[in-house]
Amino acid sequence: MPDNCFVYRCAKKQDMYIYLAEENDFDSIDENLKRALGELTFALALNLNKNTKLAKEDPVKIMANLKTQKFHLQLPAETSIESLMAIIVE
Repeated sequence: MPDNCFVYRCAKKQDMYIYLAEENDFDSIDENLKRALGELTFALALNLNKNTKLAKEDPVKIMANLKTQKFHLQLPAETSIESLMAIIVE
């Protein structure tokens, strides 16, 4: 069964996107993380299922994150979660 999600481009880092379970549900994102992401610009609405082909992400992982935390963060290839957390903590 497909899951709808809404994808937003993050201003602070090229190729960083956040997927939201609900359109414009920015309240589901932690305030520190929101600051680290910068301005969010709507990119597209997407119907996900386990067979959806995506360039960089596993659709099953995205769907699991959308169910448990209402968002999924796609990091650029050269960005580790540790470096992003260091920015958030500052």
